[in-house]
Amino acid sequence: MTQAENRFENAPETALDWYRAGQGAVLATVVQTWGSAPRRTGSMLVIRGDGHFEGSVSGGCVEGAVVLEAQDALKNKEHRVLEYGISDEDAFAVGLACGGTIKVLLEPVGSALPLDLLEQMVAARTGRQALVYEVNLESGVRRLLHSGYPDRMRMDRSGMEEDDETFVAVHNPPLRLICVGAVHIAQALVPMARIAGYDPVLIDPREAFAAGDRFPGETILDDWPDEAVEKLGLDARTALVLLTHDPKLDDPALQAALAAECFYIGALGSKRTHAQRVERMLAAGFSDQQIGRIHGPIGLDIGAAGPAEIAVSILAEMTAVLRGKAE
Repeated sequence: MTQAENRFENAPETALDWYRAGQGAVLATVVQTWGSAPRRTGSMLVIRGDGHFEGSVSGGCVEGAVVLEAQDALKNKEHRVLEYGISDEDAFAVGLACGGTIKVLLEPVGSALPLDLLEQMVAARTGRQALVYEVNLESGVRRLLHSGYPDRMRMDRSGMEEDDETFVAVHNPPLRLICVGAVHIAQALVPMARIAGYDPVLIDPREAFAAGDRFPGETILDDWPDEAVEKLGLDARTALVLLTHDPKLDDPALQAALAAECFYIGALGSKRTHAQRVERMLAAGFSDQQIGRIHGPIGLDIGAAGPAEIAVSILAEMTAVLRGKAE
């Protein structure tokens, strides 16, 4: 399941566009779940004034009821908190038969959700700036923060705080995979990563490898890796995977990553190859702590045989590191 399927990723942008077009807009966000709820906390639905909507808060179970409530909230310029569950006769009537319970926050743009705050949120998202949106469900007080919830931001985990009043929505930049080396493993890894919600970019100055027909529809940069990663930028939502086996290509990108905040750095090669890589990085002035961030040999040890299985092991390790499950 992609990130877009988990949450409607462009809901704030769409809400802003609809509001500016004079059509009215309401953001609906899952703020709490119990049991086997069909959508995770933070899932978003955006409703236009005429009832058209994009996204999902329940996989289709209660969207119709939420849309009606949203139109009424838009008319009355008020935020609302809705709750639907299997034990609620009204909720069951509208179709939430999955056995779970969800709590949904409705925020009409321009009233409950101030326009300038939404504009700041969209600008930060466009600029790949991580932030959290904090709202008190009782008082309606809202603010944007660029720090203060490090665990939530690292884990991509929106949710209620212990006071049962404060909801924190995490707005991280999209995950990105920068893959140095347009080799056979990359041919399997890139589409897998895209399915998992990553925006992949391939870097390879070798014309025979960086051929568009080998990676249909993908972004391929034929620059030298150090130049390419400088153009792309490296941040805490970026995974860098080095697959060329060639220090002339891998090392410049690796050095850039060690000096940046990439959440994952992986390099293909045997233990002997990695030991040589470590020696080169030490000679380049990097510390043991910095070098320890490199996952080499790359991927979880699943006994992978062949490019596709190696790609699975790499994506699994990337996921484990991202979600704080790596050893």
